[in-house]
Amino acid sequence: MEGNRVDFYIGLSLAVSSSAFIGGSFILKKKGLLRLASKGSMRAGQGGHAYLKEWLWWAGLISMGVGEAANFAAYAFAPATLVTPLGALSVLVSAVLSTYFLNERLNIHGKVGCLLCILGSTVMVIHAPQEEEVASLTAMAEKLKDPGFIVFAVCVVGSSLVLIFAVAPRFGQKNVLVYILICSVIGSLSVSCVKGLGIGIKELFAGTAVLKEPLFWSLVICLVICISVQINYLNRALDIFNTSIVTPIYYVFFTTSVMACSAILFKEWLRMTVDGVVGTISGFLTIILGIFLLHAFKDIPFHWNSLPLYLRKDPQDISLHQQPYVTLPSHDLETEGEAGLSKSGHLNGGWRQHQSTA
Repeated sequence: MEGNRVDFYIGLSLAVSSSAFIGGSFILKKKGLLRLASKGSMRAGQGGHAYLKEWLWWAGLISMGVGEAANFAAYAFAPATLVTPLGALSVLVSAVLSTYFLNERLNIHGKVGCLLCILGSTVMVIHAPQEEEVASLTAMAEKLKDPGFIVFAVCVVGSSLVLIFAVAPRFGQKNVLVYILICSVIGSLSVSCVKGLGIGIKELFAGTAVLKEPLFWSLVICLVICISVQINYLNRALDIFNTSIVTPIYYVFFTTSVMACSAILFKEWLRMTVDGVVGTISGFLTIILGIFLLHAFKDIPFHWNSLPLYLRKDPQDISLHQQPYVTLPSHDLETEGEAGLSKSGHLNGGWRQHQSTA
């Protein structure tokens, strides 16, 4: 029991550090792509690969590599349903850094959206289902042979091929969802590969000859292919669309895909309680709400001066636009009452004169 708790905290720490590195990598890669665009190089969104000569892009790739390595290790120590939701921290890191280094606007709606993402992720972590114990590659192989997972994997590969060859050439540069969907559905398989390789590496350090297992090298090849596809299409999305849009939307679809794949592969939902199911769904809906606020209102200007006067803390703002209420003396009230009666009589007289003339 104590060993499981230590593994939990190790996985949690690695997941948090992974989000920090990955969130920063988006900024570095975007900065490199913008420098290439200013030089007139063929953009990644048009199929160019000039970013391979840009050191900022490579710095972003290294940062992402470090983050993914930490993420890789986190999957070996903790359930995927704990590690994956913590990717929302990369949304916050990327959104905050983009306002300082990319001059991208993040209004109050975006800030609230980021906080909701963090809140939803926290709720998901608290109510995360516990996956079945998979302690060896042999057990992982049995999981991979499950008919449900085979159907899921075929659907993922088939939909990815349709998106890559039929949808992306026509709508990829117009709709942000196309490239992100490709990265997300492929990412669900890459996480499964990472989980299996993490188990294999732990066995390797324990003295088991896992390098002779065909499944280990099959997982390596599958992971390399999946990551290559993800990097290619994520670069295209970052080159064309705003970083503060790409990052959170990618998180939502990627998390959904990983949760679905983890549920099918590890059957973790079968042992969840009702409150666990409700908590997990509520946390994920909170994240979606945060993403909606971050994306839907990003172009709407919202400043401090847009707030109602009574919400502003600066007393000078109130004094300039609104006089404070004071109690009038009694003689002032009488004067105002007489003035009101006089004005009322004048109006009534004018109305009567108008009627008599008519």
